[in-house]
Amino acid sequence: MDIENKDAQLPALPEGVIALVPMRNVVLFPHALVPISVGRPPSVAALQHAKNTGAMLGIVLQRDEQVDEPGREALFDVGTTAKVVQYVDSDGQLRHALCQGVGRFRIEALVPGYPFLAARVQFIQEPAEVSMQAEALGLQLRERAAEILSLLPGAPAELAQTLQAVKSPSHLADVVASLLDSEASDKQMLLEMASPEERLQKLLQMLSHRIEVLRLSQEIGARTKEQIDDTQRKYMLRAQLKAIQKELGEEDGSSEDAAQLGELITKAGMPAEVEAQARKEMARLQRMPDASSEYSMLRTYLEWMTELPWTVPAASPIDLAEARRILEADHYGLERIKQRIVEYLAVQKLNPQGRAPILCFVGPPGVGKTSLGQSIAHALGRPFVRVSLGGVHDEAEIRGHRRTYIGAMPGMIVQSLRKAGARHCVMMLDEVDKLSPSAHGDPSAALLEVLDPEQNATFRDSYLGVPFDLSRVVFVATANVIDHVPAPMRDRMEVIELPGYTQEEKLQIAQRYLVRRQREANGLQADQCELTPEALRAVVADYTREAGVRQLEREIGRVMRHAAVQIADGSKAQVRVDAGDLDAILGPAKFEHETALRSSVPGVATGLAWTPVGGDILFIEASRMAGSGRLILTGQLGDVMKESAQAALTLVKSLASTLRIPAERFEGIDIHVHVPAGAIPKDGPSAGVAMFIALASLFTDHAVHHDMAMTGEISLRGLVLPVGGIKEKVLAAQRAGVRTVLLPRRNEKDLRDVPESTRQALTFVWLDHVDDAIRAALGDSARSGDGFVLV
Repeated sequence: MDIENKDAQLPALPEGVIALVPMRNVVLFPHALVPISVGRPPSVAALQHAKNTGAMLGIVLQRDEQVDEPGREALFDVGTTAKVVQYVDSDGQLRHALCQGVGRFRIEALVPGYPFLAARVQFIQEPAEVSMQAEALGLQLRERAAEILSLLPGAPAELAQTLQAVKSPSHLADVVASLLDSEASDKQMLLEMASPEERLQKLLQMLSHRIEVLRLSQEIGARTKEQIDDTQRKYMLRAQLKAIQKELGEEDGSSEDAAQLGELITKAGMPAEVEAQARKEMARLQRMPDASSEYSMLRTYLEWMTELPWTVPAASPIDLAEARRILEADHYGLERIKQRIVEYLAVQKLNPQGRAPILCFVGPPGVGKTSLGQSIAHALGRPFVRVSLGGVHDEAEIRGHRRTYIGAMPGMIVQSLRKAGARHCVMMLDEVDKLSPSAHGDPSAALLEVLDPEQNATFRDSYLGVPFDLSRVVFVATANVIDHVPAPMRDRMEVIELPGYTQEEKLQIAQRYLVRRQREANGLQADQCELTPEALRAVVADYTREAGVRQLEREIGRVMRHAAVQIADGSKAQVRVDAGDLDAILGPAKFEHETALRSSVPGVATGLAWTPVGGDILFIEASRMAGSGRLILTGQLGDVMKESAQAALTLVKSLASTLRIPAERFEGIDIHVHVPAGAIPKDGPSAGVAMFIALASLFTDHAVHHDMAMTGEISLRGLVLPVGGIKEKVLAAQRAGVRTVLLPRRNEKDLRDVPESTRQALTFVWLDHVDDAIRAALGDSARSGDGFVLV
């Protein structure tokens, strides 16, 4: 049965009882005409009842608009009776009606038994007489209403005429309240005011506030329009919002940020010249709208300026005994390097204001160059920061970019100082030999000013645009090959060479540092995994052949992971690894002493070579065959090494009579000299002695001693000339199992750099002439009657 038929069966509502329509956000005032829309079935039923019977309808506001079935507690006490002037039905659930307010009522109680909300109400009567105060307030309200209509753009003139035609102050208050653009709660408050005087006074307060807001809006709009030209129109809304907030005393954070930046500039301790520049940029920032594209760039610049360490902290006392203890605890061996660091610390203690030297640690990878810089910082009690220069090919990476470029940033030096937070930090310039010039400039040239103690007190980064004093920074550089560092930069640094470690030093380093570090890295306790000294010695000798200890640490890590698996799955509570267990864990030995195998036949000699990653041994193999007298050289040899081979052959031929080599042995043959590991380029003159001995062994048919290696350059007169890299070559010979090393006599002074343990383990033969090399390398192989004579 539909609602219309239901109404016909309902009894008439008793006197004082009306049908209610709860509204979520609509407040109806007496004398006002308001359209409403309802969709809830009880509200639709109430609307239908009022339309069919002509009875009054009660419009009341809900306290909570989220409630779908409001009860007595969910409704305000005061509402408005209304007549349904027009009713519009629709196909959907919503019903639309135009209602005119009649008078106020107060709900006493809800009456059940109806398909809609029904309530017994008390009608609130308007006062019959109008007081003089109400008339005065009504006149004032009429003037205020006319004023606000003049400020509203597009307000219809008929509305002003309608307000002027209303005579009753109470009636005028209700009409103006219905037209007021305010919250439903405020309108409900006005509706509940039974006293006309009280209602008029509240309305005048609300209108006065609204008029002031509209006036300010017009003034702000006019003022903003004068300041903004055609290119800034897109910022109009933001500028208006900023002006409104300023008038209301609710400014955004721009002024607060500016004040904070000003305080930071004061606290930064900048030099007077630098602070004046920062204040100048600060004034520009305050005049600039925050929506400007340059605003964020300038703010970032000032943040960089305030975060840099402009002041030098008080120097902490230097304890040389503690510094020695730190160096000994962090590094094994490297006695000369430790002594040089202690000397530097002693000078710093006696002359704190003196300029710090630029130290450059040169050596193969893995020998502890970077950790030495950290130890210096630890001993000095200063922050440590590392700058990686490997692959840097742009000068701007050192000096920074100018602020005119998008995304400009300071250079790596300034960025590192900000990270360290101290102007007297220890800054490590790692891999200075890996810098490479390009079309963007030469970064090594930009480093010249940084590394010059006479110039770096006024270092100027292109981004900052002001000088910064780097004289208190302790610079420590590292490189693998000093020859790749440009000469001007090399001249500004004190080069300290770090050669490779001996096997005994590697064993000590493993026992003191690497085993503990890898055990902790793999989550093992000290009693859960043990590597015996024999196992460590086997790992050093059979699984690594490097100048440093990185590969050694990796192999120890593999052993620890093998133990971690057994501990984790519960198969063992403790793992002990001996030398015999390494084959199952690490696989077969990677290196073996092959000198005896490869030099046990005539024509093979063992040479010593220097590489960027330490010393190494190489084998010189010579062979002869029928041919036309050619000299064939293979093994990817450089020009200098090829010339050494030709000089060695010429020298052998010139000494053929002395060596009792028949002349016919050189006729109708080709001589092939090969250096294995052909994929690796080789060059340099230091293989001259080894090539000469290999050719002499070939033509005299006597094998070179298998445990002997040699190095040195030769001349056509047979002199043995000095070469470089003696320490690295000697250490490589010891690692390869060599027992006797042939060296140029003029390199005898370089033997002081070789560790004492290595000097005791090897026998050294000093060469002035190739005769000394022949006597040492081939003398024991001579047999009586074979025609070989030593000279």
